[in-house]
Amino acid sequence: MFAPSPPLLEVRMTVAEEIERRLTEALSPTALTVINESHQHQGHLGDDGSGESHFAVEIAAPTLAGKSRVERQRAVYAALGDLMTKRIHALRIKAEG
Repeated sequence: MFAPSPPLLEVRMTVAEEIERRLTEALSPTALTVINESHQHQGHLGDDGSGESHFAVEIAAPTLAGKSRVERQRAVYAALGDLMTKRIHALRIKAEG
């Protein structure tokens, strides 16, 4: 009889990694940069002490082509889903098609 396999370790992504994963899956970008800017906001309102609350995203994706600035931002917010309410306090977006 075989011994049971040990439980798999849960690997927790950083918020930046999760942002990258979600944007890649939803928008298939040709270029994507996620920058953690939390260190610039230490002690400010919205700083939860995690070092993962303030981010900048620079994204280029064909799915964003022909959309207004507001539509591009909404597409990014939609892709990030609950991260925007649970983990991200501030997000600076530079998005193009």
